[in-house]
Amino acid sequence: MAKIDEDALAEAYNRALALEKSGDIDAAVKAYEEVLAIDPEDHGGASVRIASLGRGEAPPKAPDAYVETLFDQHAEAFEDILVEQLGYAVPAMVRQRLQALELGPFKRMLDLGCGTGLTGGTLRDMVEDITGIDISENMVELAHEKDLYETLYVAEVEDFLEDNDEEPFDLITATDVLPYLGALEPLFFGAAENMVAGGLFIFSSETLDPSDTRTYAVGPHQRFLHSEAYIRERLASTGFEIIEISDINVRMEDGNPSPGHLVIARLKG
Repeated sequence: MAKIDEDALAEAYNRALALEKSGDIDAAVKAYEEVLAIDPEDHGGASVRIASLGRGEAPPKAPDAYVETLFDQHAEAFEDILVEQLGYAVPAMVRQRLQALELGPFKRMLDLGCGTGLTGGTLRDMVEDITGIDISENMVELAHEKDLYETLYVAEVEDFLEDNDEEPFDLITATDVLPYLGALEPLFFGAAENMVAGGLFIFSSETLDPSDTRTYAVGPHQRFLHSEAYIRERLASTGFEIIEISDINVRMEDGNPSPGHLVIARLKG
């Protein structure tokens, strides 16, 4: 990998942020394009920011380097930020819905984007064996210290699903993973390939405004939003039947709720 000129990168990125803040969108996009030219792997997520400004096509997913950097940097403060400041309670919602629908217990769970282990910890007593996957090494280390998982891997979710040859799972969770993915085919197909017939796939998404005709887009907080119709259509085409789609508030951003969905789907036998 070619060495990145860190000073030039910082200068271009800070200039882009300042231009974006001042409302000069054209100049900001140009500066973010300079950032991408200096750092093609896109550790700073310039491509996602360009899309969030309404320019260019939304990328099929957030760049791996960006997601890894973001979570490595925030690992230590992650739970405090997410739970205390952003009011994130999706893992508890997952548990509540599973219990209400009398689903479980489970033999083998795959926790995609496990982070520090919020979902694994919340469902621990409902599952015999839990495997956690996260792209951030720092996050996986923190999850490891909690001793909640039988197995942990540092890996990108779609890559893991494609390469995994372990026994299949009867529960796959992906809480707060979809905001970093645009196109959902690789995730849904990968989940189906790694699951027993009748297994459950549970995930949260942030929802695109129903008046928006796109399948997915990058929202103002640089997170991907998906249309409910797109999620339903993709699940059906990869062999899942929907048990339940609930309207939820995923988290608070600047004091406003982020509307989303909690989806429970079953792989058809």
